[in-house]
Amino acid sequence: MRQKSSASIREKVAREAAILLYSSQEKEYKQAKQRAASTLGTRILTSNREIAEELDKIVDEIEGPVRREMLVQLRKDALSVMILLRDLNPRLIGSVWRGTAHKNSDIDIETFSEDPQIVVERLRKKDLDVRRAEWQAITKGEKSETVFHIYLILPSGNQAELIVRSLERMNESQKCEIYGDIIKGLNIYQLRRVLIENPIQKYTPL
Repeated sequence: MRQKSSASIREKVAREAAILLYSSQEKEYKQAKQRAASTLGTRILTSNREIAEELDKIVDEIEGPVRREMLVQLRKDALSVMILLRDLNPRLIGSVWRGTAHKNSDIDIETFSEDPQIVVERLRKKDLDVRRAEWQAITKGEKSETVFHIYLILPSGNQAELIVRSLERMNESQKCEIYGDIIKGLNIYQLRRVLIENPIQKYTPL
């Protein structure tokens, strides 16, 4: 009985945390799960993956078929940006790669260059709206690095965030903090094929 009760509480915490993320009351999974547990009067904290799965369900319930149309547009927008940066090994990552994007999602693209300003200048030459470009320190577990972030508003109105890493990081594997798997993403060729064969395909662990 205790195990069943514990499982039920975990589900409630995961859903509450997912609601906080979807409504933008919280931006990070850690804070969302802590606030959800506090609200429900429990010390039980769910995994990031459990929250992500609940969030996916909530988005389907609220956004319905519009969500799939939006995902296709986001992926098309991603492809157009990646083509501009084709020689910088761009890779689509994040929720648009995963297929779990919702109305508040932006496009995450990873590129590799020793000079981030080259990326900024190329985007601006194509009249893309670069809202911000800056170095940011990122900490994942015990590792920390400084990477260059570029924030864009695309002609469609969708937002994109480009991460520029050094060339030496190109073949490094990165573990996803949400699902626990390796972030593979999609290159230009793979994204084109997805848009032709199955534009709403998901890339989440079974």
